[in-house]
Amino acid sequence: MSDDLKAHLAYYGELGVDGVRMNPVWRARGESTELSSLNDLRPHLLPLAVIREDLGDCTRCKLHTLGRKQIVFGVGNPNADLMFVGEAPGADEDIQGEPFVGRAGQLLTKIIEAIGMKREDVYIANVIKCRPPGNRNPEPDEVEQCEPFLFRQIDTIKPKVIVALGKFAAQCLLRTSDPITRIRGREYNYRDAILMPTYHPAYLLRTPSAKREVWEDMKRVKALLSEK
Repeated sequence: MSDDLKAHLAYYGELGVDGVRMNPVWRARGESTELSSLNDLRPHLLPLAVIREDLGDCTRCKLHTLGRKQIVFGVGNPNADLMFVGEAPGADEDIQGEPFVGRAGQLLTKIIEAIGMKREDVYIANVIKCRPPGNRNPEPDEVEQCEPFLFRQIDTIKPKVIVALGKFAAQCLLRTSDPITRIRGREYNYRDAILMPTYHPAYLLRTPSAKREVWEDMKRVKALLSEK
């Protein structure tokens, strides 16, 4: 198997595609093929790959000129009941191409495991797919260009519960300026899911005393998953 083919298969594996179809309809698809027909061939999996292809080597905002190494699309179960949404990739994520892989990501993994799940059971993404320079907050024009792809991810995965990690993600998704201390732990109806803001794992690394509040939030998330 060529290195290019291996890389191609690994790329789609990260999106949740677990095999290749040999059906002639699948192989001969073109502009005249109805997307709904393709979705019937691979329900809930193909749409994520389509979104990633649409995103491409994105140049829609200025972040592609400001030092980003690669696009960090998202990772996890394409049929996840639980989805986590953060702010933007950091340095480790920019290098590895996967969200939440640094120290904050390691803590997020422990949080997921604390409610009896594994990282591969959930889906993890960010509002912004490229690292802002110096890990600054994303700017409005960057959010405007990037968030439609997040919305498409959410609508494709159809999670039961979305956890917004940190102030920026929560304010962006909810279109609010309320501080995270006010909206943390509250439940919002959001795109056919329940959205709950909580503190970002990076904040917990700086403020360990806040872990108790996040644990209370996650116990409620676990209960919501069992109810829906």
